[in-house]
Amino acid sequence: GAGFPVYKGKGARLQRALISYFLDKNTAAGYKEYQVPHMVNEASAYGTGQLPDKEGQMYHDATDNLYLIPTAEVPVTNLFRDVILNENELPVLATAYTPCFRREAGSYGAHVRGLNRLHQFDKVEIVRVEHPDKSYEALEGMVEHVKSILQELKLPYRILRLCGGDMGFTSALTYDFEVYSTAQERWLEISSVSNFETFQANRLKLRFKDKDGKNQLAHTLNGSSLALPRVLAGILENYQTAEGIVIPEVLRGYCGFD
Repeated sequence: GAGFPVYKGKGARLQRALISYFLDKNTAAGYKEYQVPHMVNEASAYGTGQLPDKEGQMYHDATDNLYLIPTAEVPVTNLFRDVILNENELPVLATAYTPCFRREAGSYGAHVRGLNRLHQFDKVEIVRVEHPDKSYEALEGMVEHVKSILQELKLPYRILRLCGGDMGFTSALTYDFEVYSTAQERWLEISSVSNFETFQANRLKLRFKDKDGKNQLAHTLNGSSLALPRVLAGILENYQTAEGIVIPEVLRGYCGFD
């Protein structure tokens, strides 16, 4: 149905190539790869701030009171629920690929057609648990990491530093990455990178023991590295020739074709 794409042949291989490439870039940067559940309980969704704010946008199994994840941020960050880390264990870096599920209730019109806005899509996520004194330095590092991926893919992009009114209520600072769509003649968001400071840590009781032996709330950060549908669309548009689609050089070893 609408909002549930199917990829086949070389399209499916390109999708798989992007996932592998993103994960390899993330792990090379020090992020530990995780495979996580695609459904979470209510406490997990509340802990990362999806509930109650986005309850109407999440798919909910009322029988078992479980939610399909809208992002890997939810299960990955919840791995550290009720954890007290030693200060020398910080930072914690994690990455995961998952399908993501969103109802997108109320979305309609030409701007949500095609790969623009889907009920199910693939995404690779990065998550960090940081010392409060270093979280904003880490945020800038995450921005540079996402930039490096887009530069290797040679896609036209821009970075927006969001104002308070455009950020989610969980975030203290968010950067959005957008790729230009030549077909639609507009910019499409392909990543958000955020510092939540202690918001999630407070809900999850995620702490670290400082040098004085006192328990302190950690800072959590996350970002898309990257969201697949719009990156795929960006490649199809920006690498189109009269003979067909040219595969970005960094992906050819993953695809097996060019």
